[in-house]
Amino acid sequence: MKILIRATLAFLLFGLMSQVVRADEYDDAINSFKNAGESGAYFEKSVGFAVFPTIGKGGIGIGGAHGSGRVYREGVVIGTSKMTQLTVGFQLGAEAFSQIIFFENEAALKNFTAGNFEFSAEASAVAITAGASATANTGGGTSTALSAGKNDATTSSLGFRKGMAIFTIAKGGLMYQATLGGQKYSFKPL
Repeated sequence: MKILIRATLAFLLFGLMSQVVRADEYDDAINSFKNAGESGAYFEKSVGFAVFPTIGKGGIGIGGAHGSGRVYREGVVIGTSKMTQLTVGFQLGAEAFSQIIFFENEAALKNFTAGNFEFSAEASAVAITAGASATANTGGGTSTALSAGKNDATTSSLGFRKGMAIFTIAKGGLMYQATLGGQKYSFKPL
């Protein structure tokens, strides 16, 4: 079991270190979310957002995810953030995705930027993919989406939940999973 854990952690570390964040990767991710149906409307409904151009995720039994992002208030960068996730359960594979978290009001933004913020295992995101997808939400239901590509992606709305709305866009990889784990975020002001 120790070998499995070490191999998983080595795989994740190698994958994360091999990622090179380009300056325009943030603009590319933001534009993808702006052009992806319902998520585009959230830019006008929100006081700010946190965008993570690439989050790498992988696991064999025990897994994890990590990514770096920027936090914006009214279109201006106010700081950086890191997302870390540890998952336990049936999982095999690796994937990469972009994620955006919209803040409905100042209270939600302040809650996120107060230091270490955490989404519970029940938190959900609307998946925007280049194929069929299904996501579970915290309200007890499920939603599905079908799209032709990231530029033509469509989403179904979950609305704001506790002042936040989360969307993801799959970038690549394949991962089978039935896991439990929350996401932790750190914030560093500029």
